[in-house]
Amino acid sequence: MIDSYLYIIIALLPLVSLMLVFQVNPYHALVIRAILGAIAALVYGVLGAPDVALTEALVGTLLAVALYIVSVRSSLVMRLGILVGDKGDVLEEIIPHLRKSIDKYHLRLDLVEYPHLEALESALMTKDIHATCIPSTQTSSESDRPYNLAIRVRRLFEILQEQLTSPATKLTYIALPNTEEKH
Repeated sequence: MIDSYLYIIIALLPLVSLMLVFQVNPYHALVIRAILGAIAALVYGVLGAPDVALTEALVGTLLAVALYIVSVRSSLVMRLGILVGDKGDVLEEIIPHLRKSIDKYHLRLDLVEYPHLEALESALMTKDIHATCIPSTQTSSESDRPYNLAIRVRRLFEILQEQLTSPATKLTYIALPNTEEKH
């Protein structure tokens, strides 16, 4: 006869699974995935399958979550290229606005410094970075926007176009030749 506590533990499996499916924050989803694996391992252990419980604990929980952490951590980043001399100005004016805009999508901002403009533009074209932020050199009517933010990823451009509230930044989408975006 199965004890009543086992029904409660087994009922947690679909409940935690639903929580995992509807989780928006990828970091919270990782924690819930680990909890789901631990509950499954517990159920297998209580039902008399210690070998399956051990396999679930090691592979299904520890290894899977470790791999998910690596993939989530490396994929949820916006790499912004800046010039070495502009770091102080860019950080003070634009970076807080950028972080606020991309935090809603659980992205983190990674600043990559380049020594000169040619290296910065080359990095954008070779897809080493997602966007560049350089001082605007235009003397036309857009001189009230001292920085030009050029973005090569369409979805990032759409997010920032909608969310970025900094009046100091002009957004530009750069369509790279012969590219199929898979971001």
